[in-house]
Amino acid sequence: MAYPTNYRYTREHEWISVEGKIGTIGITDYAQNSLGDIVYVDAPKVGDAVTANATFGSVESVKAVSDLFSPVTGTVTEVNEALKTEPDKINSAPHETWIIKVELANAAEYDSLLDAAAYEKFITEEQ
Repeated sequence: MAYPTNYRYTREHEWISVEGKIGTIGITDYAQNSLGDIVYVDAPKVGDAVTANATFGSVESVKAVSDLFSPVTGTVTEVNEALKTEPDKINSAPHETWIIKVELANAAEYDSLLDAAAYEKFITEEQ
């Protein structure tokens, strides 16, 4: 699967796209593939603070529970409520299915993340 070039990526396999001051965060195709069928998503609440490189929730699959790491620091503005009843949406459309939206505290953090080419190189080396 090609990774969207307008997203940035973490080494923990989250993606983020930014529009204005709002970052939309999800997990990559590589992550959902490694996890297998996702059965539960634990996300923060609107108004919660998230910190770059710190855990903000978890994804549970039939294989394991995996922590989610925020690519940026900011405040949660929206949570994808559909994932409460349909967490498997992440498996079928990982780059379209977001988990949280965050108002960025520091836009420079976004610039320090991996672009699509660097992320693809990273996962190739990891395999």
